[in-house]
Amino acid sequence: MNIIVCIKQVPGSTEVKINPDTGTLMRDSVEAVVNPFDEYAIEEALQIKEKHGGVVKVITMGPPQAESALREAVAMGCDEAILVSDKAFAGSDTWATSYTLSKAIESLGETNLIICGKQAIDGDTAQVGPGVAEMLDIPFVAWVRKIEEISDTTMKVERLMEDGYEVVEMPLPGLITVVKDINQPRMASLKGKLRAKKAEIKVITASDLTVEESKIGLTGSPTQVLRSFVPEKKTGGEKIEGEVPDLVKKITDTILEMKIIK
Repeated sequence: MNIIVCIKQVPGSTEVKINPDTGTLMRDSVEAVVNPFDEYAIEEALQIKEKHGGVVKVITMGPPQAESALREAVAMGCDEAILVSDKAFAGSDTWATSYTLSKAIESLGETNLIICGKQAIDGDTAQVGPGVAEMLDIPFVAWVRKIEEISDTTMKVERLMEDGYEVVEMPLPGLITVVKDINQPRMASLKGKLRAKKAEIKVITASDLTVEESKIGLTGSPTQVLRSFVPEKKTGGEKIEGEVPDLVKKITDTILEMKIIK
């Protein structure tokens, strides 16, 4: 079974600066880590490989430094790593990212299953997984908490719902996004870390893919950030005490002074 895991390198700190011209995050100056939800996707792919055989490929789209995230995945046990990186991809929103990743995945040949974490912690949109599935025209199930059965052509999963879960059967190839309930990610072994250090990372650029320039990067992103800013710190409120009639009058007077109501 050929499995592809889509991961993302995200800021490991809340101290992130924003580019005033593009409104995008400036990631170069902060520590970066593998998106926590993606670690569960990696683990699930490795468990499937251990039970049914096959190859696990891990792919990410990002700047050159995203290579370190791929090496962490290789250290856990992934067989191959692919970095989709080009200045032409910079500033991609979720739509352009989904488009680019789908084209990169197509270029890798036959794939039975694609696994993603349920969302990235820096954007929290949960749109890229479904977007890739839509652009590849393959079935998709979100919020998977358990894989009950799987073969080369079908799989049965439990999908987490607000009031419980439901069992869904889907044909393969397909794509799933997984939640934290599905497993416990393993720690990389020393042997794995040594292997990851020497692993060859395949780099895919825009010229390697059959993509339309109008659909990639910042110019190909239909979502435009008009303004980004750091929220102002608010000072503590005023605490008032007393009997209810006095409190009501004081609150009313304060509201009238602030011209909130007339």
